[in-house]
Amino acid sequence: MPVNEAKPSLTLYTSMPEPPKPNKSKLLIVGLPLIAVLFVFSLVQLQFDYAKIMQGFTKLGGYMGAMFPPDFSDWQHVLLAAVESLQVAILGSVLGIVVAFFLSFLAASNLTPHPFVAWIIQSAASLLRAIPTIVWALIFIVSVGLGPLPGVLAIAVSAAGMLVKVFAQSLEEIDKGVLEAMRSTGASWLQIVMQGILPTVKTAFIAWCVLQLEGGIAESTILGAVGAGGIGFELTHAMKSYNFAAALFVGLVVFIMVFSVEFVANRYKMKLKTRQN
Repeated sequence: MPVNEAKPSLTLYTSMPEPPKPNKSKLLIVGLPLIAVLFVFSLVQLQFDYAKIMQGFTKLGGYMGAMFPPDFSDWQHVLLAAVESLQVAILGSVLGIVVAFFLSFLAASNLTPHPFVAWIIQSAASLLRAIPTIVWALIFIVSVGLGPLPGVLAIAVSAAGMLVKVFAQSLEEIDKGVLEAMRSTGASWLQIVMQGILPTVKTAFIAWCVLQLEGGIAESTILGAVGAGGIGFELTHAMKSYNFAAALFVGLVVFIMVFSVEFVANRYKMKLKTRQN
């Protein structure tokens, strides 16, 4: 007697399963409303006088009109002060770059001899960054007196604190396979740094150094207002004496200084990219 066996049935799925929907970040969900609440609270708590703000903008328009044409009568004194500010920025930035360059290899987690050493250096760099440059300048003015020296020291300390962090982060982004491959060939730590690491991070390091130099020029202008010498004193003096035309000329000189540094640095980076290609 024949037995009716059940024939296997094939089920075809014509549609692919939907991919799981990405979960929204909890930090984004909580953070944005919190920031909005803090913004509204601060706006109400500070009790801005909007009528005074409108009057201030009206006065600002009058002051802007008084700036033109710029006053070039004292250009020699202003240019000498600009050179002093540039010297302060260059000396302070270079000192900070040199210190940060060596410390960053000890602060990077993939190159440090011990994690505790990296933690100590990173903590010290965080402390240096937490104190504003102008506060460092005031501290050094009390220590060494007025003049360009406290400005140089203040910029150097702030630059070291910032660059240790960014240099170390650039070093930590290097592919671990490159380091392991060089270690497997018996290369020393110095050979790994010189032949494997520096060519990789050179462009990033140059970009950060240029950014620091630009910031150093701006900071040297501000520091001059508190007695650290340079063109900042000329700008403060012009503003206090309501000589807005002279203040505009000083501002133009500062702009030219920063723009020139950025222009030269960009040309240099373009040449580096051309050589690499």
